[in-house]
Amino acid sequence: MMAKGASVAMNPINVQLSEFSRHEEPFHQVYGSGLDTYIIRLQVEGICQALVHGEMREIRPGDLLLFQPGDIYDLRIGYLEGAPQPSGDYYVMSNGPGMREWWDQKKRPTLTKIAEDNRLKTVWYQIILEKRRLDGGNPNIASSLVWSLLMLIDRAIEESPEGQSPLAFHALRMRQYIEEHAAEPLTLDQVAQHTGLSVSRAVHLFKAQFGVSIIGYAQQLRLSHAIKLLDHSPMSLEQIAAETGLGSYAYFHRLFRERYGISPGAYRKKR
Repeated sequence: MMAKGASVAMNPINVQLSEFSRHEEPFHQVYGSGLDTYIIRLQVEGICQALVHGEMREIRPGDLLLFQPGDIYDLRIGYLEGAPQPSGDYYVMSNGPGMREWWDQKKRPTLTKIAEDNRLKTVWYQIILEKRRLDGGNPNIASSLVWSLLMLIDRAIEESPEGQSPLAFHALRMRQYIEEHAAEPLTLDQVAQHTGLSVSRAVHLFKAQFGVSIIGYAQQLRLSHAIKLLDHSPMSLEQIAAETGLGSYAYFHRLFRERYGISPGAYRKKR
């Protein structure tokens, strides 16, 4: 039996290349004899085409592509009539036992529409920066970052609104935006603008999808953050109110008591 607190070692991943690629001119990349590496690619701008299960498919922002060694790979940018230019995507080409371990864990679609997540892009960018170092980067750091990326990708696939209405996709994008900005001043107009909806439509859609209002969800996130700070931080109650986006201590006190039946100060003394 593994000792309590022991960490689980993750098999190494060899990152061959990872970049953000932006094309303003036609570009065609093909591996007609099959790939010798894993490729993960996220379209973030414009439209391109890729071979998916023997058929050329239009790839649009939010489309995630997963390929394994042996797959025929055909990517075409700028060959689709009327497609907006430029085209931009994040990609990573990698190999090694860690990639095989992740790939074999479960079956994943070759093409999935995900709600673009800035956390996922942030980790991807860190992989890119690590590989750009003159020494090629620390392989252990790069491997750990790719594992983080893969776990975020799995969550994005699990939460994908694939097969649901486009409205579910908008709702998921709003939820991610709230999670990313909950500690900041946040307005309904900002959340609605993020998905291109009217405020009234955004409010109705979010409540219908998640059973809580936009503001209510933001408050839940802020209070959850406040609990962690009360448990583990020496910050004053006023500082915690500001740090979590709750603003004034009076507002923090009222919301906390309404939700937990105790004041923040009394909660801290009891822990």
